[in-house]
Amino acid sequence: MKIIGPMLTGGVAALLWAGAALAADASAPAGHAGHGPAPAAASTGAGPTPAPRNAYLYIGYPNNNQTMPAGKPIKVWFGLRNMGVAPKDVKFPNTGHHHLLIDVDLPPLDKEIPNDRNHLHFGAGETETTIELPPGKHTLQLLMGDEKHIPTNPPVYSKKITIYVR
Repeated sequence: MKIIGPMLTGGVAALLWAGAALAADASAPAGHAGHGPAPAAASTGAGPTPAPRNAYLYIGYPNNNQTMPAGKPIKVWFGLRNMGVAPKDVKFPNTGHHHLLIDVDLPPLDKEIPNDRNHLHFGAGETETTIELPPGKHTLQLLMGDEKHIPTNPPVYSKKITIYVR
């Protein structure tokens, strides 16, 4: 796996706040990221940083069960509603930054998110990236972390999607 280049869409633009970060979005499902209850690890705790209960995190591209060509960069687009994006080390209410999980389950939700080839950090506030994956079946999932890379409370994570590289 190789990260080609993290990208910012529209620049960091004042923490990518976009004014609507706190506004309710009628199109976003209510509850934990719209994906059911948090996993068992979350029941023992989550990070200290509060997140809006109606925050909704999703992978906008690629799509679940999509087949991608081998040997070519794969653009991954991060979608987020009802919450803002801020770089690491910036503590601002109702914000966090993205972590892309590749071929792994959610880490413990009350500890710092690992930083390795399966847990990619986007601490500059990036909202998309380009990666390369070897041929085969892969899973992708997003997890929001606070300014110290600890999942928010409640944890905000996307549905896990599967992609195929052939």
